[in-house]
Amino acid sequence: MRVPLALLVTLFLAATAQAIEIADVQIEPSITVNGHVLKLNGSGIRKKFFVKVYIGSLYSSHPLSSAPQALSDSADKLIRMNFLYSKIEKEKITEAFKEGFAKNSPELLGSGEARKFLSLFTDDFKRGDVVDLFLGGNGSVTVKHNGKELGMVASSRLATGVLAIFLGEKPADEGLKKGMLMHMDKVP
Repeated sequence: MRVPLALLVTLFLAATAQAIEIADVQIEPSITVNGHVLKLNGSGIRKKFFVKVYIGSLYSSHPLSSAPQALSDSADKLIRMNFLYSKIEKEKITEAFKEGFAKNSPELLGSGEARKFLSLFTDDFKRGDVVDLFLGGNGSVTVKHNGKELGMVASSRLATGVLAIFLGEKPADEGLKKGMLMHMDKVP
C-alpha cells in the first residue's frame, strides 16, 4: 500500500510544480519520457552575436552540478531547445552541430552515427519550435521536432558527443552551459 501512496504524492507534487518563464517561454519543471520523469536541471539562452537563438534546458533524473558529472552520467537526459529566433535554416543547424562536434568530440566528425544524426534535421527551425534531444541511458539519441519523432541513433559515443556540444570544454555558449547546470530546484 505504500507504493501507491508514494506515487500519488509524487504525482500531486509534480502537478503543483510551477513552470518558470524565460524570454516569455514557459519552461516545464519536469518532463516524462518513456515513462520516466526527468526534472529540470537548468536552463539558459543560446546567443550568437547578441541575438537570442533558443532557450536550452537540461532535464535529468537527478541533479547534475558539473559538466564532467553530466558527461559521465549514464542516466537518461533530455535537452530541450525552445527557439526564439524568427527562422534558422536547416543548413545552419547542421553546421552548428558539426562545429560543436569539432570542438568537443572531433572523433565523431564524419562518423556514420554523426552523419545519421545530422540527416535527421530536414526542416528549418522557427520561433516557437521545440526540439528535443533525448539522450537515453541505453546509449541512444532520439530527436523530436514539435513532438514529431525525426529518428533515433543508437550510439553511446554520439549521446555523449551531443551533450558535450552544450556542456563540453568548448560549449556552444558558456552562459547556456552555466544555466543548464544551475539546479532549478535551488532557485528561489
